[in-house]
Amino acid sequence: MTGPNPSIKHPIPLHTRVGFLKPLVTAPNIEIGDFTYYDDPDGPDKFAEKCVLHHYPFIGDRLVIGKFCAIAEGARFIMNGANHAMSGFSTYPFNIFGRGWEEGFDPATWSKEVRGDTIVGNDVWIGMEAVILPGVTIGHGAIVAAKSVVTHDV
Repeated sequence: MTGPNPSIKHPIPLHTRVGFLKPLVTAPNIEIGDFTYYDDPDGPDKFAEKCVLHHYPFIGDRLVIGKFCAIAEGARFIMNGANHAMSGFSTYPFNIFGRGWEEGFDPATWSKEVRGDTIVGNDVWIGMEAVILPGVTIGHGAIVAAKSVVTHDV
């Protein structure tokens, strides 16, 4: 028994809704293990755009997903770019709009809100429309229920 080739985008013949993510995702700050797949009726090709939100290269956080994970349609990974500084005079992100608003902005107020990398272990099943918040670690073999919101390590 050899199994499918992990570099094949669509490993199930005639089922283009299922795809191995490793050959589909090319973003340098997203790492995906062999045989991890995403199932979406629109196809898995836009996983990084549809499912990994607020992931800006200048922040430097990573999404790491292990081997043999199953990710259902509509699952979302909210990354650190969604966070707003909570310790300043306002939670509004004035600095990102520039044109003088960035002057006097202390990057330390924002960097305190960065919660680190988001890590998914091996053999994890993430149910339909589950939401994973920034900096969470999901351990090997975990099951994340459909429509759940993961706010802490599992």
